[in-house]
Amino acid sequence: MSSAADPLAPLAGLPGVSDSVDSVRKAVDRVYGHRVMRRRSGEIASEAALRGARGSAALSGADWALEEVRRRTDFGSEAQARAVGAALRLTAEAGQLLSIWRQSPMRVLARLHLVASGSTPAAPDAFAPSAIEGDTVGRPRLAGEPVDEPLIDLPLPSAEEVAGRLDGLSRLIIAGGSAPALITASVVHGELLALRPFGTYNGLVARAAERIVLINSGLDPKAICPAEVGHAEQGAQAYVAAFEGYVSGTAEGMAAWIAHCGRAIELGSRESTAVCEALQRGAA
Repeated sequence: MSSAADPLAPLAGLPGVSDSVDSVRKAVDRVYGHRVMRRRSGEIASEAALRGARGSAALSGADWALEEVRRRTDFGSEAQARAVGAALRLTAEAGQLLSIWRQSPMRVLARLHLVASGSTPAAPDAFAPSAIEGDTVGRPRLAGEPVDEPLIDLPLPSAEEVAGRLDGLSRLIIAGGSAPALITASVVHGELLALRPFGTYNGLVARAAERIVLINSGLDPKAICPAEVGHAEQGAQAYVAAFEGYVSGTAEGMAAWIAHCGRAIELGSRESTAVCEALQRGAA
């Protein structure tokens, strides 16, 4: 697809966005170029997944210490534990859905919500909505159905608007484009958070979808630069403020959201660099 036909390509021209794209690329390259990556990339990816899940859960109201996430085995007892468990499952599942994402994003989103909800049918179709919870799991909400999203308190788009915008987002992903991965990931993340298409776990699903885009685009193919870490590190207040810029639709607001997402990737890259250094010293 030519950049002229790519609706996201003009976002690269917004003030500061090209600098964010360049800064992210350099940050990611530094991690991938670390000498430890040559022989222990699997360990780094596993640690990045754990830390990314912790960061995403923190933004959904479960701000647990990393060691608590690491040691726990029971994630079904109360709301915070369920959020952490959902984040861990989503992080593990994201890497299994890469080949499907570019062909059927809606199937992937349905699967992500099923996984987050702990409702994962085996057969015949692991992507089908669940009969649990009144058949609301794994499908976009209908008119009048409530949404529980602890961090985002902006007005909800109607179910009709959600359906139309999800279709547009799906077409955009399937068509591909020339926009940098940072821009595509930011838009996918922001759009899903704005729509809150499911009754629960929308923030977790939106951040998991961002992760999928970053991996699938080739920017972070080994999933070692967890943006979720950076989103949490910048804080919930900054996250919401930047997201409100996305929802505003203004050039300034969009640029601020993309910059925020870029900074999140940089901070995630820095986290994994620290893990590399610890492994090199024999401290982890």
